[in-house]
Amino acid sequence: MDFLWFLFSPQRRHRHYARLDQHGICLSFKHCPNAPQGHEWVEISEPNLNWLHKPLPASARVSPRLRAITARQLLSI
Repeated sequence: MDFLWFLFSPQRRHRHYARLDQHGICLSFKHCPNAPQGHEWVEISEPNLNWLHKPLPASARVSPRLRAITARQLLSI
C-alpha cells in the first residue's frame, strides 16, 4: 500500500544550481530539491562543464518561479 502512496504523491523535483564567486565565475554545480543556503548560489537551466572557472552565461540562469497552488490549498479556499 505504501508503494501506491509513493506513486501518486507529489514528488519534489531536483533543480540545478551553480555557485558563483564575487566576479560571476562558476565554481561548482549542485543538483538538489531545495535551494542551497548562501547568496552565491543561482538556479540554472542545466549544468554545463564548459562553464566551470568561466563567467556564467546570462542565458543559463532561471528566473525565480512562483509557487504553484496545490489541490489542498484550493480546497481550503
